[in-house]
Amino acid sequence: MALTVTLLNSAYLCGRCCSHKVLHPLLGPLLSDSTSKLYSSYRRPGSQPEKKPSWQSTDFSFKKGINVLKTQLSMLKEETKDYLIGPGGYPLSQYLLEQTKVLWEFRSQEDLNKWVISSDVEIGGKSEVYLKLGRNNQAALLYGTLNTEVPRDGETKYSGYCSMRAKPPVGSFARKKYYDWSNFNSLYLRVRGDGRPWMVNIYTDPYFSHQKDDLYSYFMFTRGGPYWEEIKIPFSKFFLSSRGRVQDHQHPVWLDKISTLGFTIGDKVDGPFQLEIDFIGLLKDRAHTEEFAYETYEKV
Repeated sequence: MALTVTLLNSAYLCGRCCSHKVLHPLLGPLLSDSTSKLYSSYRRPGSQPEKKPSWQSTDFSFKKGINVLKTQLSMLKEETKDYLIGPGGYPLSQYLLEQTKVLWEFRSQEDLNKWVISSDVEIGGKSEVYLKLGRNNQAALLYGTLNTEVPRDGETKYSGYCSMRAKPPVGSFARKKYYDWSNFNSLYLRVRGDGRPWMVNIYTDPYFSHQKDDLYSYFMFTRGGPYWEEIKIPFSKFFLSSRGRVQDHQHPVWLDKISTLGFTIGDKVDGPFQLEIDFIGLLKDRAHTEEFAYETYEKV
């Protein structure tokens, strides 16, 4: 108990003078909900600025610290149990025979809270994007207005994009977690769009710091109309890009270290857009034998 009190006192002092990342991974979750807002300048498009500093509403109580510690230990217990059972908490025999898997479906506000939306408002643009539940709470409706007007800051050359991205998975004590999709070979989606093209982006955890902007992308063409569309995209079709530029050196997606997945619209056409997403899943297509769709070569 004395050690716990000492650690919480240290968290209180460090929380007032420095970022909570210094205490990661043991005490990071104790302060992540409160002090992280103090050092972040990002606001969702359309949201109102805070009227008072975040630190004034920060709760450093001993009871809160104990509750958070109990929660993290409970998460660690479940993770350990799943690890002992098999990949993803399934027995190995069941995991190897798995043909399909639903990753995200949208049936409640809790499902929407697993995603984050953004637009060129972050760089001074004028596009708008919103996310809500569709009719009868059976899908996610992503809609808004695209505006390609370039901000007059003397630096930005291009504008006009909106995106939606899943929050990366987080383990106990704020540890990074990754999705392992190596047992599947295709992405499977059920969507209904307005005829505009989208970019599907897969983010992986980089091995080196200079790869932090790398992502794998492929096109998703919606046909519009009142009917739902089922889209299958093999992982072999995704190409590597960085900061919007396709890279010369290509390689397949690292399916065992998937960080998150997202959708981006930026077709340079001003006007409204909308995309309904029923679910996002994985598929093991036995008929698809292609390993990689693009030419690879050794770097000189």
